[in-house]
Amino acid sequence: MIVIGERINTSRKAINEAMERRDKKFFQDEAAKQEAAGASYIDVNCGSRLKSEYDDFLWLLEVVQEVISIPISLDSPSAQVLEAGLKNVDKRPLINSVTLEKERFEEIGPIVEGDKADIVALCMDNDGIPNNTPRIVENAVLLVEKLEKLGLKREGIFLDPLIQPLSVDTENANMALASISTIMTRLSGVHTTCGLSNVSYGLPERFLVNRTFMVLAMANGLDSAIIDPLDRKMMTNIITAETLLGKDEYCGEFIGAMREGKLEP
Repeated sequence: MIVIGERINTSRKAINEAMERRDKKFFQDEAAKQEAAGASYIDVNCGSRLKSEYDDFLWLLEVVQEVISIPISLDSPSAQVLEAGLKNVDKRPLINSVTLEKERFEEIGPIVEGDKADIVALCMDNDGIPNNTPRIVENAVLLVEKLEKLGLKREGIFLDPLIQPLSVDTENANMALASISTIMTRLSGVHTTCGLSNVSYGLPERFLVNRTFMVLAMANGLDSAIIDPLDRKMMTNIITAETLLGKDEYCGEFIGAMREGKLEP
């Protein structure tokens, strides 16, 4: 499972306050803890700070990269910020994100053209978020076609079927699971990812819903997620599910995690 650590996002109060005081140690601790917990990428998002996002983002990239050995996920609504970020990373990053919306694709396409970065591609178009699996899959196919024309390889494309809340429609989880399964079958070589916690929005005991949905999604082919890697029970579910799905030869990862004290029943 490719884990995109979501914690460094200024929409979170503690993160925004740390940014206000330019607390280098705070951010380096946040990044290092996520890597130690099993993150594959550290997501950096200052999008809530509209007036200072550009400078904040570049400062954060420098600070975070001093203490991690894994790549950055460059996460911003601003194409200008993403382009600057791409020039200031020392490992191939993940860019979050592009869509089929005409304006957004025209902004982000030139930034990633020539296979400069991996990309999260949201399966939405000018009509917004699709409300059924066939439309989600159709958008996924179109995104892959357009991104491949720009020179990206499938293994660098992370398709996001856009998980929608169960509290809005109790079929939303089933729609997401069907979309993940179909995408992974039809578009061999791509990844699927998601902002997993969206599924539980508006519900009590959100962590329970999120952890259970993760296992179901993995069984349907999900191989990446934007989550909090410090949620030990979530990470335990991921390690255990990968073992049960036959992705852990001789159960080595599971046994190793147990010996290292990483599993939390």
